[in-house]
Amino acid sequence: MSRLPLIQPENATGAAADLLATVQKALGVTPNMAKAMANSPAVLAAYLEFSGALAGGELPAAVRERIALLVAQENECDYCLSAHSYIATNLAGLTAAEAHSARHGQAADPHVEAALTFAATVVRTRGDIDDAGLEAAREAGLSDGEIAEVVGHVALNVFTNYFNKTAETDIDWPLVSHNR
Repeated sequence: MSRLPLIQPENATGAAADLLATVQKALGVTPNMAKAMANSPAVLAAYLEFSGALAGGELPAAVRERIALLVAQENECDYCLSAHSYIATNLAGLTAAEAHSARHGQAADPHVEAALTFAATVVRTRGDIDDAGLEAAREAGLSDGEIAEVVGHVALNVFTNYFNKTAETDIDWPLVSHNR
């Protein structure tokens, strides 16, 4: 059971109601993470704005989902692994095997694998990337814009991982465990 109440859209008021309606309209569902974040409309708004801004960047959805899977695996966040496995395979066009490989920083496309390698380095070093790490990302073909977006996606996903682990958000997606 979630440690933060799940604010049901039909019971929400004010900014929380408006934000949950936005989520429902965009996704066709209101995930438990959004319902838990609605305890603070500022948190839900921040998530939606950050996620929306990054979605307009250079990295395609399939790469963004791979980064989300990698970060969730690194942080052992089963809520995010479950959500992003579903999104990756049902909306972003990844196969189940590609989604599983992404969790471990692997991809058949060298450019995508470079993004995952850099994302893993950002997570594991908590952003303390040395010059050699940054140069390795560039040599692997990542542009400075892509490097900046990878850091942004890592930060967004660390935020949702930590939020869901703290809240112990009830998983409302087909379950995927970091242990598998």
